[in-house]
Amino acid sequence: MSTEPVSTEPLRTEPLSDDGTGTARTHTVSRPRPGRAAALSRSAAAYLVLCAGALLAVAPLLLSAATALKTPAQFAAGSPLAPPNPVTWSNFHTVLNHGVGRAVLVTALMTVFVTGGQLITAVLAAYAFARLDFPGRDALFWGYLGTMMVPPIVTLIPLYLMFAHLGWLNTFWALVIPFVFGSPYAIFLLRQYFRSIPEELLDAARLDGAHTLDTLVHVIVPVSRPILATLTLITVVSQWNNFLWPLVASSGDRWQVLTVATANLQTQYNTQWTLVTAATTLAVVPLILLFLVFQRQVLRSIAWTGLK
Repeated sequence: MSTEPVSTEPLRTEPLSDDGTGTARTHTVSRPRPGRAAALSRSAAAYLVLCAGALLAVAPLLLSAATALKTPAQFAAGSPLAPPNPVTWSNFHTVLNHGVGRAVLVTALMTVFVTGGQLITAVLAAYAFARLDFPGRDALFWGYLGTMMVPPIVTLIPLYLMFAHLGWLNTFWALVIPFVFGSPYAIFLLRQYFRSIPEELLDAARLDGAHTLDTLVHVIVPVSRPILATLTLITVVSQWNNFLWPLVASSGDRWQVLTVATANLQTQYNTQWTLVTAATTLAVVPLILLFLVFQRQVLRSIAWTGLK
């Protein structure tokens, strides 16, 4: 078991009593450096600041969940900060029966479909931009990356007219087709990661007879699991919270997503905050669970980015 060395001041000697032979015995004394106490104080202060920041970030979520577990009478009579007493689940039952339940299923289906499509297409495109040589590769990549500078609101009307002409409005395909074929951010993120993989690893795969697709599937993808997990989390969050395009592309309850259903619920029950917070809690809980599942891969990806 390894132990952390303790920083000490230079050793000094102190005389002891005579041992009867006329020779004074001495022993060494080590004294901790004063700087160690200052370092501990700075660490404690840093942890206090981090805890305060975490509390500020989590407090709105806790308040929303606590409000969702109250009855309207409890919320009106007591303080908003008071815990629910007794706890009630009727608000969740009410919002699930008023279209939010179906909206959760539609949103989950849309998110899974878009995330899977984006991962597949982004991996293929990023590998081509990172490892394959073809004419105009860099110009094509930077031109595609430049589309990130275009605000989504600029393409909203042309996209709407296109889907209206195809007759795809208010369908599932209208929700997923604009986002399923990758994104500039995803391709850029994966390209930078693929370029950092040692070339010797790919040469060894080629010597073993692996073709381009075999190298991608059996070498590149396995060593890129942290960045793929991070990209999965980013894509899921962005699609789960997507609001503007689903609001424009769909109408009615059939293909209504969770964000639109929550907004309609807030308009319909603008004074019943227990129902509104129940819907928002349902929208946040899946994202928290997803982060808990992928947190190790996300932290590894952040550590890799910091080292680079």
